[in-house]
Amino acid sequence: MVISSTTADYDQNLHSTFASRYVRASLPRFKMPDQPIPKEAAYQIINDELMLDGNPRLNLASFVTTWMEPECDKLIMSSINKNYVDMDEYPVTTELQNRCVNMIARLFHAPIGEGDTAVGVGTVGSSEAIMLAGLAFKRKWQEKRKSQGKTYHNPNIVTGSNVQVCWEKFARYFEVDLKMVNLTEGCYVMDPVKAVEMVDENTICVAAILGSTMTGELEDVKLLNDLLMKKNKETGWNTPIHVDAASGGFVAPFLYPDLEWDFRLPLVKSINVSGHKYGLVYAGVGWVVWRAKEDLPEELVFHINYLGSDQPTFTLNFSKGSSQIIAQYYQFIRLGFEGYKDIMKNCNENAMVLKEGLEKTGRFDIISKDIGVPLLAFSLKDSSRYTVFHISESLRRFGWVVPAYTMPPNVQHISVLRVVIREDFSHSLADRLIADIVRVVNEMEAAHSTDNTRHANSTGNTRNKHDGEASEHSKREMHLGISKYWRRLVHGNKTSSVC
Repeated sequence: MVISSTTADYDQNLHSTFASRYVRASLPRFKMPDQPIPKEAAYQIINDELMLDGNPRLNLASFVTTWMEPECDKLIMSSINKNYVDMDEYPVTTELQNRCVNMIARLFHAPIGEGDTAVGVGTVGSSEAIMLAGLAFKRKWQEKRKSQGKTYHNPNIVTGSNVQVCWEKFARYFEVDLKMVNLTEGCYVMDPVKAVEMVDENTICVAAILGSTMTGELEDVKLLNDLLMKKNKETGWNTPIHVDAASGGFVAPFLYPDLEWDFRLPLVKSINVSGHKYGLVYAGVGWVVWRAKEDLPEELVFHINYLGSDQPTFTLNFSKGSSQIIAQYYQFIRLGFEGYKDIMKNCNENAMVLKEGLEKTGRFDIISKDIGVPLLAFSLKDSSRYTVFHISESLRRFGWVVPAYTMPPNVQHISVLRVVIREDFSHSLADRLIADIVRVVNEMEAAHSTDNTRHANSTGNTRNKHDGEASEHSKREMHLGISKYWRRLVHGNKTSSVC
């Protein structure tokens, strides 16, 4: 005789989340739930919702790294519970950060001896790095003005209008005027001549961009240095240069080693670079290095001892994870100079594959330059029938995220698409993207022809109109609506915020 029994709480003994009550309830959005749920159910529900996110590797809008080796993933997970600021508890992690700073400083030709320690710090990204560098320039300028008995209340920075939005944040948060050199059609980076003309006695630094967010182009830091040295000699101002190498700092040393943009130029006092871009680390790490110790005012460095020992700190935040710093050191020793060089060459070659494929269509003008960060910025030769915003939206159905945006003030009439070529974007993916772009464009061409035919037929016999006749026209209107929406969105937000 078989005796069977049932449990009172069926859900607790049922191991299938999809057969439980938890998938029948809406997820909390505004208020913490009163009762807990099983860990399996929490994981499954959240994981299911995250499936609606895009595929990071097909997100060609971002410079940020989306793939690392499994071995590095293991290191990241094993150190995810380490708070970097606890230097006394995690001295090896602190040592790894210092090694990274020294390697980066020497990569950028800092004038330090073989056994000397470089001056720099790891940050959560280039935005924080730029804030720190800007504060150092402002404090140095204020000290100089005070010693001369002059007013020190109206500092400014000269840069191009193609800067990333973090520069505008710095200017607004720390009360510094931002004097921007407007771009011109055909020249989408800062003109060094115009920049130096805008420099005055209140200029704390000129910021040059090594790898423009818009087009990937490398600004002429060498010419800027030469012109500014001449002006400094004439005026006695000694205006320095900061290089925002967020995108290009881990590209130029490997692809263009003879290009002078870094500490080989005497007026370059600090450089920031994003480890989570072409430094090949997941999001959350940047670096800023100074030419020499005297370029970082000592009063900006805080010393704390309540974590167990005296610890100098120069950051805008306090606690942060150690994982990305450890991952950066892994990449440095794993790849070495030659490894980084090979990856950057591959990225550059795949950018050329994409460029050649788009040029063969005859429909696009290439805006970006061959020398620069591995990306492709391109515009339509004819935008009368459809726009780059239509193309961007249509590519999403294939999984691609390709941003469309207008250029900065003075050239905002130019709208472009931009594809960032990262380490994990292969030749085969480039071929597939070209095919999908061609398919989208052909569909739009066909839709436009159909619209014209329908319009001609309807004007020839207006009595044959019916409710379904305008379906193609409605689709066209919908696309135009999308285009207008994106244009309003772009104009309503600063275009330099494109990441």
